[in-house]
Amino acid sequence: MKIALMDSGIGLLSAAAAVRRLRPDADLVLSSDPDGMPWGPRTTEDLTERALDVARAAAAHHPDALIVACNTATVHALDTLRAELEPDIPVIGTVPAIKPAAAGGGPVAIWATPATTGSPYQRGLIRDFAGGVAVTEVPCPGLADGVQEADEAAIDRAVAAAAERTPRDVTAVVLGCTHYELVAERIRAAVQQPDLPPMVLHGSAGAVAAQALRRIGVGPAPDAEPSEALTVLLSGRESTLPATALRYVEGRMLAVASPAR
Repeated sequence: MKIALMDSGIGLLSAAAAVRRLRPDADLVLSSDPDGMPWGPRTTEDLTERALDVARAAAAHHPDALIVACNTATVHALDTLRAELEPDIPVIGTVPAIKPAAAGGGPVAIWATPATTGSPYQRGLIRDFAGGVAVTEVPCPGLADGVQEADEAAIDRAVAAAAERTPRDVTAVVLGCTHYELVAERIRAAVQQPDLPPMVLHGSAGAVAAQALRRIGVGPAPDAEPSEALTVLLSGRESTLPATALRYVEGRMLAVASPAR
């Protein structure tokens, strides 16, 4: 079994680690686009072309499924990717976990990139899944870039600024960018109020990993014999995990479980 994941950068690490926890026996293909990132400021047409190139590089390794581990690419390019790759390769998109967050009753904050915050796509998800719940959209300029570069000072600044824009009474925060899941505990610490119940963070990594397994008709097997196959593609070139990936628990877990090649 082989699962491919794609993103502009290292945001795919969270979903890759989730796949590894559910199916340690799965071979992994990680396809990203350091030459073209960030994708957020690009036009839809340009972003879609970049995403197609990254997806094609992954597809050349004949995965059983492809996870689009990027909210921005899912919004703008998912239909195009599916039109090209399915039914041969199931393509699984990443949607912000607004529905489960709203199920808790709110209030809810959605941390997302400036391009996604206030977008018709996100507003549609709020309308469809969070009716009657107080929702605050919180733009997080610089956070994804800081995470990508493992720039501690930039991450601290971006998290602090977003926390200032987050109402103190929120009970849940939706992590609306896959990069944010890599610093989830730092976000929790910044938003948690000492006099309120524990904050609930809602990411998408576990859900997309589980959906990928469902799409190929297999279930979790967390005790399976670990695979040693990890293919890393950087703008189509075979490489190793970037040094910045190893600054995060998820990246180190993949490196230890699967020697990069």
